[in-house]
Amino acid sequence: MENKYQKVKDGLKEDIISGKYQVDEKLPTESELMKQYAVSRYTVRRAVGDLESDHFIYRIQGGGMFVQDWHKDWSTPTDTKLIGVITTHIADYIFPNIISGIDQVLSKAGYSILISNTHNTHDKERKSLINMLDSKVAGLIIEPTQSALPNPNEDLYQEIKDDELPTLFINAHYPRLDFPYVDTDDLGAEQRMMQYLFDLGHRSILGIFQVDDIQGVYRMNGFVRAYQEHPEYSYLSNIIMYQSKESADKIYERINGYLQQSEAPTAIVCYNDQLAIRVIDYLKSKGIRVPEDISVTGFDNYQLGEYFTPSLTTMNHEKERMGADAAKAIIKLLNREAVENVTYQPDIVKRHSAIELKNQ
Repeated sequence: MENKYQKVKDGLKEDIISGKYQVDEKLPTESELMKQYAVSRYTVRRAVGDLESDHFIYRIQGGGMFVQDWHKDWSTPTDTKLIGVITTHIADYIFPNIISGIDQVLSKAGYSILISNTHNTHDKERKSLINMLDSKVAGLIIEPTQSALPNPNEDLYQEIKDDELPTLFINAHYPRLDFPYVDTDDLGAEQRMMQYLFDLGHRSILGIFQVDDIQGVYRMNGFVRAYQEHPEYSYLSNIIMYQSKESADKIYERINGYLQQSEAPTAIVCYNDQLAIRVIDYLKSKGIRVPEDISVTGFDNYQLGEYFTPSLTTMNHEKERMGADAAKAIIKLLNREAVENVTYQPDIVKRHSAIELKNQ
C-alpha cells in the first residue's frame, strides 16, 4: 500500500512530467497541497523536499514553489545519509556512551548523525521530531520521552509510520507504537537486585522510582514482584514514586519520613545511579553511614558510581552496546531488512554500597 508521503511525491511528479505544470510555473502552496492530498504539513514538506533534491521543484524565498527544468542533466547526486538521534539528554549521565556507540557504527557505514535532546518533556520532543523531519533525515533513533504517560505527539509518530521512515526506539518504547526497539529487561533486573538484597538479610527495603518513564514503572514492578515472592515479609516494603520534574528536596523529605519509622529501611533501591548517588549524599548529611547503617543500590552502572565512596552496587546497562545495536538495526531498516527487538538481561555489579545485614 502506497504511503502518504509517496502519494504526494508521486502525484506532484506525475503532474510535472505530464505537463500539467510547466517549467517555472508556480505550484500550489503547502496548505493547498495538504487539502488536496489530505495529509499533514510534514508529509508535504518531505515530498516537496525530495522533489527539490531531484530537481523537479525550486523555491523562491517568500514567493512559493516552482517547477524546475527537470529535463536538464543535474547529475551530481548528494545523499546526506543523515540519521536523527533523539534522546532525553545528551551530555550527561549514560547518554554520551550510548551516542558514541551509535556514531561509531554509523560513521563506519558512511552515515552522519544529527543529535537532539528533549529534556524529558513532550513539548521539546515535538520540536525535535519536527526539526528532524524538516531536516529530511533518512532514519530516526529515538529514546521515548515520559514514556509512561499519554503522548501528545502520537500524530507525528503516526505520520512517521505512514511515511515508512525507518525508526527505532532505545531504552524504552511507547506501548501504542510498534516500531522496533532495543531496551533492557528492567522488571527482571530489579527483581534480581531485590533478591540479592534479600540474600544479604535485608527485609525492610525502600524503593524510589521515577514513574513518568516506563523504565521506572517496570523497575518498580520488579520491586513489587520480588516482595510478592516473599509474602512473609512483604509488609516491610515501602515505595516512593516521583516524576522527573519533582524537586530532590521533596524526595529527601519523604525518605526522612521512612527513616523515622519503627521498621526503618535497612536498604534503599533507587531508580538509577544518579538518584542513588544523591541519596547517599543526603544520608551522609544526616549522619547515616552507607552501607554500615543503610545499604543503597542504583541502576545503569554509571561510570562515576565506580569511583564514588562507597562504590555503588548497581545493575549494568549496555550503553555502548545498545548504541551500536541500535545503529546496526537502523541500517537494516534502511535496507528494508527485517529487524528483531533486542532486550538485554543485565547483571548485578556488586560493589561496596550494599553489604550483608548483621544480627539477622
